[in-house]
Amino acid sequence: MLDCIIGGGTVYDGRGGTPHGMDVGVLNGRIAALGALSDTPAKERIDASGKAVCPGFLDLHRHADAAIFRDGYGDCDLFQGITTIGNGNCGLSIAPQLKPFADAIAAYLHPVTGDFAGVPTESLAAYRAALSARPTAVHSLMLAGGGTIRASAMGFGKVRLDEEDYANIHRLLEQTLAEGARGVSLGLGYAPECFYTTDELIRALEPIRGTNTVLAVHTRSEAMRLLDSIDEMLTVAKALRVPLQISHLKATGKVKWRWAAQEALRKLERAREDGIDAGCDVYCYTKGSTQLLHVLPPWFLQGGPSAVAQRAKEQQSRRAVLEQIRNGRDFDNYAYLVGWENITISSVKNPADEWTVGKTVAACAGYGDPAEFALDLLSRNNCEVTMIDALTCEEDIADILQSPVSYVISDATFPTTGTLHPRVYGAFANVTETYVNRRRALSFAEAVKKMAYLPAERYGLKSKGRIAVGADADLLVCRPDAIRVRATYENPRQTAEGMDDVLIAGRAAIQNGKRTDVFAGTVL
Repeated sequence: MLDCIIGGGTVYDGRGGTPHGMDVGVLNGRIAALGALSDTPAKERIDASGKAVCPGFLDLHRHADAAIFRDGYGDCDLFQGITTIGNGNCGLSIAPQLKPFADAIAAYLHPVTGDFAGVPTESLAAYRAALSARPTAVHSLMLAGGGTIRASAMGFGKVRLDEEDYANIHRLLEQTLAEGARGVSLGLGYAPECFYTTDELIRALEPIRGTNTVLAVHTRSEAMRLLDSIDEMLTVAKALRVPLQISHLKATGKVKWRWAAQEALRKLERAREDGIDAGCDVYCYTKGSTQLLHVLPPWFLQGGPSAVAQRAKEQQSRRAVLEQIRNGRDFDNYAYLVGWENITISSVKNPADEWTVGKTVAACAGYGDPAEFALDLLSRNNCEVTMIDALTCEEDIADILQSPVSYVISDATFPTTGTLHPRVYGAFANVTETYVNRRRALSFAEAVKKMAYLPAERYGLKSKGRIAVGADADLLVCRPDAIRVRATYENPRQTAEGMDDVLIAGRAAIQNGKRTDVFAGTVL
């Protein structure tokens, strides 16, 4: 007898082909049978007549390292069909954080991950053990964050490295991979990784040479030097002979729209023809969210948050950085690329600055200088400030979605204070609502492939992202034309609509559109 049969639905197997009408039988957390199962005994039946049945979605670029430990976490994922998440992205993994640099690392991570008091962060092994010991709503995996590892080895102050530094980085990287990291992430737009040269980066990553370890990279530039940054990472991937995943590919700023992302895709496609296992992912919002620190040039980030906050008060450094923000074109200058009127403060550390949340930097500055206001805000908050900023256009997103080298992510961040980006609750629902149902950029079968099968394949998760006998019974029953994003920039904490049933390891986490008390997630 089967545990459950999902009957009468149209099955999208995840591979992007033609869907077929068939029943799906589940036993002991796995798909046990496919076909006509109306006469097969089962403890439970789900009527999927007139609905789609597809594999659970994988969001393998999330920043829920700490959020997944919070009571009740999971609704934001499940109601948009996400059954597996990947954390530790952009070089910003929550572990390993080692003394004497742990406090500086924590200050750097807080705007992205939110507070993680009580979460073991001294090693990935301790982190994974603690997470395995508690019920979780979704499956999760972790990447080894190259920025956290470098900062744990030598802090934020050192730019050029010596033999001992590389040895420490290699030891920590090897240890973190041995403790279960599924890949390595880099954040070359952030300190301290922005200080690497290309050759130094290759040397730092020496432990993964010739392996199948995925290298997921927030590139050095996503605007002014996007194409050079893609070339840099192709050079690194070729030298190390590792799979390359360009994180959240975009072309930031109107001067780059409608040509730069397309050329980046062509570079990745040519690289694949030349034998480099290169790909990218994309989130389907025209606005992004990250630390306000990102408005500063890389040289100003040396030393970590406290040093930056102090440097902002020193007249010589202050004059130099303000001049570069006002006129610089030699870095991803957000003031130039998107404008202060398109940069909205989304969270702050200092309660006295909470009035800024939800307002643009231009509005906060009033008749004053927005660059000075941003610098002072960062200084007062020890740099723990996040922003939501207008970056790209729907046409670019559609082009990236349609490329054979791409799959879907959310890049969701989880600051404890302030407001969230609506992609936390709506990223995957937005793919169907906007790019399948409204823009017709993809068919639903193609969208499922990019939300399930392709991310699973990228990280070698052979039992996920597909409907096949023996695969994990992470399954969705939904009405694609009824999928709606309810989360908005004004009210982002609203779950998506359209998922009628969501099974995690064969157990109903959502049943008839309502959340159950099931927490069946595992730590991968």
